[in-house]
Formats: sequence, structure tokens, C-alpha cells
Amino acid sequence: MKTFYSLIVCLLITAFSHADISENQKDALVDLYNFTNGDNWKNSWDLSKPVSTWYGITIENEQITELKLAFNNLNGTLPASINALGTLRILDLSFNSLVGELPSEIFALHQLETLKLFSNNFEGELSEDIGKMENLKVLELYNNSFTGEIPSAIGKLNKIENLGLSSNLFTGKLPSEISNLNNLKILSVFDNKLFGTVPSNIGALSNLEELILSNNSFYGQLPSSIARLGNLNTLLLGNNNFTGNYANLQLRMPNIITFEIDVDNTKGELVTLDEEVDDN
Repeated sequence: MKTFYSLIVCLLITAFSHADISENQKDALVDLYNFTNGDNWKNSWDLSKPVSTWYGITIENEQITELKLAFNNLNGTLPASINALGTLRILDLSFNSLVGELPSEIFALHQLETLKLFSNNFEGELSEDIGKMENLKVLELYNNSFTGEIPSAIGKLNKIENLGLSSNLFTGKLPSEISNLNNLKILSVFDNKLFGTVPSNIGALSNLEELILSNNSFYGQLPSSIARLGNLNTLLLGNNNFTGNYANLQLRMPNIITFEIDVDNTKGELVTLDEEVDDN
């Protein structure tokens, strides 16, 4: 009888030790492990142990709130079941070898505040469904191979502070809807295939501190509203096709610390930035 009770106690302990999250969330994590060659991760998971012991996971009130697996040798694609991790606030899979398109299910992670997928090998277009992730404060997708236009729905991310889309293959124009992002502090789109003029309403981004547009094919004059970005400390415009002499622009923006323009934009008649030019 004593042995029987001991067995029951052991079973209960085992059950509770594995009940730290729902089965759906655990299954989603196991899918991620299997889809990304988990046996070869730098910090692998022992699937026989409680999820609470697995590397990179934060659990609060029996819900997964953070998944941080940067620099962990993930190799493969993201599973559709990732949408089961709907309580995530932080998802950081940067500096790995993830490939393929983002599963549409990832945009169902509506509680995400930070999404870091930079320095992987993702490809394909960025879905308009990105606009559904309205709690995002940080979206960093740079150093991948995303294509197509930057979706206009990005203008729905009203809480976004850091938008990093650099070093991809994005084409088209910078969507004017970006001006809706009142909390934006960093806008970085350098090293893409973007073209067109800078939206005339860019000056509405009153909290912007860094505007990085280098290494694209933007053209035309800068909008006069850019001079209203009083909090700007970094303005990088080089290696584009802007017209006009902006040598005195830095003087009009006293908080600028880092300023870069092409040599051709330091010659000729100074641009007064008193006319709006916008073909978006």
C-alpha cells in the first residue's frame, strides 16, 4: 500500500511539473523545435523536462510571454502553429538561419510588443496583416530578403517606436501612412530598392530621432516638413538621387549629430525647403 501511495505522489508531481503551460502552447514549441532542427541548436531543449526549464522561455501565470532564441542556430522555417503562442509579448529569433516566408499565422500574435527577426534568410512579401499587430513597439526585420512593397497597413501600428526594415529587397515607395506613427523614434529603410519622393507628411513624426534612407533610389527634393523633425539626431540620405543643395539642412536642425548626404547635394543653389514635392 505504501508503494502504491508513493507511486500516486510521483505521478502527481510529474503531472504538475509538466502543467506549467497549456498543451497547445507546448505543442507549438515542439513544432518550432522540430521545424528548426532543434537537436542542433546551440542551446537545445530537453523535451522530456518541463517547459519552464527550456532555454529562452519566460512563463508568467502559466502563459508564455517571452521567447528569446537569438544566436541559437535555428535552421529551417517557422511553423504555422506559432499562432498558439498568442500570449507572447516578445519574440526574438534574430541572428539565426531561418528561411522561407513568414507564415500568415504569425500576424495573429496580437499581444506582441517586440518582434525581432533580423539577420535571417526570410523572403517573400510582408503581408498587410502586419497592421493587425497593433501592440508592436519594436519591429526589426532587417538583414533578410523580403520583397515587394512596404505594406500601407504598417501605418496602423500606432504604438511602434522602432521600425527597422533595412537591408532587404523592398521596392516601391515609402508609404505615406507611415506619418500616422506618432510614437515612432527610429525609421530605418536603408539598403533596399525603394524609389519615389519622401512623403510630404514625414514631418508629422514629431518624436522621430533617426531617419535612415541611404542606399535606395529616392529622388526629387526633400519635403519642407522634414525641417520640423526637431528631435532628429540622425539623418542619413546618401546614395540616392535627391536633387538640390542641402548643405545647410543640418544648421536648421540643431539636434542633428549624424548627418549624411551625397556630394552632389552640397553643390549649386541652396534648397529653401519651402515647396512640397510629393508623387506618392
